[in-house]
Amino acid sequence: MINFQYARANDVADAVLQIATDPAAKFIAGGTNLIDLMKEDVERPSRLIDISRLPLKSVEETADGGLRIGALMPNSDLAWHPLIEQRYPLLSSAILAGASQQLRNMASTGGNLLQRTRCFYFYDTATPCNKRKPGSGCSAIDGINRISAILGTSEACIATHPSDMCVALSALGAVVHLKSTSGERTPEGERDHRTTRRRFHLWILTKCIPQIRCQSAIFRV
Repeated sequence: MINFQYARANDVADAVLQIATDPAAKFIAGGTNLIDLMKEDVERPSRLIDISRLPLKSVEETADGGLRIGALMPNSDLAWHPLIEQRYPLLSSAILAGASQQLRNMASTGGNLLQRTRCFYFYDTATPCNKRKPGSGCSAIDGINRISAILGTSEACIATHPSDMCVALSALGAVVHLKSTSGERTPEGERDHRTTRRRFHLWILTKCIPQIRCQSAIFRV
């Protein structure tokens, strides 16, 4: 692990501004994945921006029948929340299927979406990996790939996404909306979900602040 600076964001706007002015920095909330990657020298952030104290840990009902969920809400709290259990048992079950109770207590909703693949070669910095270093190649294609993807692969990467929660969000038709210093936007591939009657949103903090919209509810960071 390399030396790094530490800063704390005062609010969402401050968090977005800090990450925009330092591209080599990373947000940290629970840190359940990021710290492991730093120990393995996969991630080498110059600075960690602590967002764990921002007021983004609530679940609120919205006027259109959905829910707004703070991206910093711990996975355990989200899985056991009465509204999630009642309306979205698929999401609750998916969260509880992942990791251990201790990790779920620390991991944030936003961080769950942003966790990196568990591909062996992604963690092995001595081997080529397009996810770690774009353009270097994919060692898993001709290597040990028992845990790699079968569907949705390409000549560039066959790694799988590690999040059980993301699978549920995908099944529910989730859409991501991003917020940064330049405003808010939606990734191109998800624009057709904007007209859904009941929506499912999630806002998370990365280089931007995203929101995920599903056909049934709203999650917000």
